[in-house]
Amino acid sequence: MSSTTPATEEHPKVSIATYIRGNLREYGMLIALVAIMVFFQIYTGGILFKPVNLTNLVLQNSFIVIMALGMLLVIVAGHIDLSVGSIVGFIGAIAAIMTVQWQMNFVIAGILCLAIGGIIGAAQGYWIAYHRIPSFIVTLAGMLVFRGLTLFVLNGKNIGPFPRDFQQISIGFLPDFIDMGELHSTSLLLTILIPAVLFYMAWRRRKLNESHGLEVEPFNFFLLQNGIIAAAILFLGYMLSSYKGLPNVLVVMLILIALYTFVTTRTTIGRRVYAMGGNEKATKLSGINTERLSFLTFVNMGVLAGLAGMIVAARLNSATPRAGTGFELDVIAACFIGGASASGGVGKITGAVIGAFIMGVMNNGMSIVGLGIDFQQMVKGLVLLAAVFFDVYNKNKA
Repeated sequence: MSSTTPATEEHPKVSIATYIRGNLREYGMLIALVAIMVFFQIYTGGILFKPVNLTNLVLQNSFIVIMALGMLLVIVAGHIDLSVGSIVGFIGAIAAIMTVQWQMNFVIAGILCLAIGGIIGAAQGYWIAYHRIPSFIVTLAGMLVFRGLTLFVLNGKNIGPFPRDFQQISIGFLPDFIDMGELHSTSLLLTILIPAVLFYMAWRRRKLNESHGLEVEPFNFFLLQNGIIAAAILFLGYMLSSYKGLPNVLVVMLILIALYTFVTTRTTIGRRVYAMGGNEKATKLSGINTERLSFLTFVNMGVLAGLAGMIVAARLNSATPRAGTGFELDVIAACFIGGASASGGVGKITGAVIGAFIMGVMNNGMSIVGLGIDFQQMVKGLVLLAAVFFDVYNKNKA
């Protein structure tokens, strides 16, 4: 008779060291982000964590995070999208024509821009999913086509400024409903509420996993991890609340992160995308329409690129022919740095977000210390190479 009790079989226990080794990529990237932030905080003489700089950091990188959510699904599905930067520029140009030249209502213009982004994604996804043309080729063509269309639509000139209401999506802040002096009350209350909700959801997920006999993190590690997350959110939220409050675009970004985390971890379509990226033939043989899944990932990517295009244009307060140039590289790099596998089937929303902020903090920190764009590009390239090497090394070691 086995000496192992039923309770032990139902609730597997692992040591903290074993658990961290099993989730090395996820926690390694988070530790790297913290280390990079601490390094630049010290090296810049405390400038990095100043409220005004933290606000700028959010405004400068929100669109990268938003596009990384869609790009992660594309990469997990086993594809790539090189056209997102050009779509950003093109949608920004369309938004300028609608709101500035045609005086269209900003809500209607925004909905139409999202629809156009979805149509662009559908046009590219159609050739990739149903005609089996490699995504690299289709989206490379799209990158050239929509960059050319942007130049054509704008006639090589900037169009602006945008109406004030349209700009609020990018440069606006949450309004205050209670006067708290220098602190912004709405932002502060949300800052307190968010970690409480996150802790409740983490506790509920842990209990659910235990009830199904799944492996869970050691309890002390669970408390430590969630305590650190809560402290970080409270600190960053307080700093932002002491300046202008939470930016509107940050709220949009957080809602999208929560939505896509739910879709990828709790829905059938999310699990099917991962299955398709892991083994498309087996997924197709199991009765899943893999062509439609691939098609939908590109439609989704187009919509998010359209949203990012409006955010970028609103932040610049004009549509420019060069808008979005090189964005596709930052977005793809954010996903790979965050743990997505180049072979598909692997990647997490939280990882993509962490990867995007690693890129953003490096950009911001290197700009503050005065590094030229040449050195910045070299550093980002080396970080991307190191992240992919780390992924391949761990895979081969396993």
